[in-house]
Amino acid sequence: MIVMKFGGSSVANAERIRRVAEIIRAYENERPVVVLSAMGDTTDFLLDAADCALGGKIEISEIENLHRKTAQELGIDFACVENLLAELKQLLTGISMIRELTKRTRDYLVSFGERMSVRIMAAFLKTLGIGAAFFDAWDIGITSDSNFTKAELLDEVWQAIPQALKSYSEGSCDEIPIVTGFIAKDKKGEITTLGRGGSDLSATIIGAALGVKEIQTWKDVDGILTADPRICAAARTVPEVTYEEAQELAMFGAQVLHPRSMKPCLKSGVPVRVKNSYNIKSEGSIIVKDHSSERAEVCAITSVKHVTLIDIVSAGMLGAAGFLAHIFNQFLKWEVSVDLIATSEVSVSLTVNTKSDLSGLVEDLSRVAQVGLRSGKSIVSIICDSSKASGILSRGLSALSEAGINAQMISQGASKVNVSIVVDDEQCDTAVRTLHAEFFEK
Repeated sequence: MIVMKFGGSSVANAERIRRVAEIIRAYENERPVVVLSAMGDTTDFLLDAADCALGGKIEISEIENLHRKTAQELGIDFACVENLLAELKQLLTGISMIRELTKRTRDYLVSFGERMSVRIMAAFLKTLGIGAAFFDAWDIGITSDSNFTKAELLDEVWQAIPQALKSYSEGSCDEIPIVTGFIAKDKKGEITTLGRGGSDLSATIIGAALGVKEIQTWKDVDGILTADPRICAAARTVPEVTYEEAQELAMFGAQVLHPRSMKPCLKSGVPVRVKNSYNIKSEGSIIVKDHSSERAEVCAITSVKHVTLIDIVSAGMLGAAGFLAHIFNQFLKWEVSVDLIATSEVSVSLTVNTKSDLSGLVEDLSRVAQVGLRSGKSIVSIICDSSKASGILSRGLSALSEAGINAQMISQGASKVNVSIVVDDEQCDTAVRTLHAEFFEK
């Protein structure tokens, strides 16, 4: 068995759905379980509809037209999603009456995208003579806590999923399960969403719980690349990375799986393969627990733009126990997430997302230290064997220096697979190309 996950762009319209159906057909003998996201921009359309409802207007024409047109082009009966659209209208009517959108209601609202997507795909596969059955996530035992908009899965899913799909996994049922990603239900039966990387997490927990041969996530590139091909034309496929390396790649800009979706794989050891939906024959990249052969010094170069560098300086830090705890308690208080950290006896430098409102945090920190903000920065990360960090940094910094790029902060991750450098936003792409040329093109 395998699990195949397709994101929203892969099922954005009838043409894309036909393509996905052909991929599923090609892997039919592998007994796949298919996980789908909502079609294209459906989630955004649903949130727009909620805004209209809050203003007293019920408007779902974009959602209905997209799905109706897709059904017509695929030659399937639109009735497969009509009841969901009627339910959606009822929900929006309720929102318009009370003029309120709670987190619980928001999760219920956005769930319609995935639920319609799997129904359309299952119906189309049947027209091709491929046995298929749609499942909402809770139908196969995917349950979560009640932390709406960013729910966490309960431990019981490890037993519930194999039990729910037992007939398929044992071969007594041949209908391919087409399952919603991103959504779940809590113990009270309320619909929840799994937050960032939710569809990836749906796929990896299903694959890990079933102990499948591999989990496949299908994209529009040949796997994990050594750099963003939009920045670096010489980028090439990385055949193999570890779970730890994949987490670091995702944390620092690469479009791989979301880091939290790696957790079920770390527990089960099931590999994940990143495949290209436009190049089925490509092996793509595989994510495994340990390298199967000698580890490359450098795996990839990634980047995250538009971060803010915060410098915190205080003589009170010198030999003072608990001072750092006080500093980071302020970040907890203001719910500001930190990406990189570098410390000395009397200073701390760190990076945060520029989108965060830092005014309250800076005010609190300024009571005990001098605080400086430098916005317009980028993190350029070298995903590597950092046991060789001295040589890697020496080569990298030398190459950057020759290109006229100044490293404003350096941080080595505790994971031992990441060395990150902070540069100005306008130098970010040049830094990526420079480092890629140094480590991959010489």
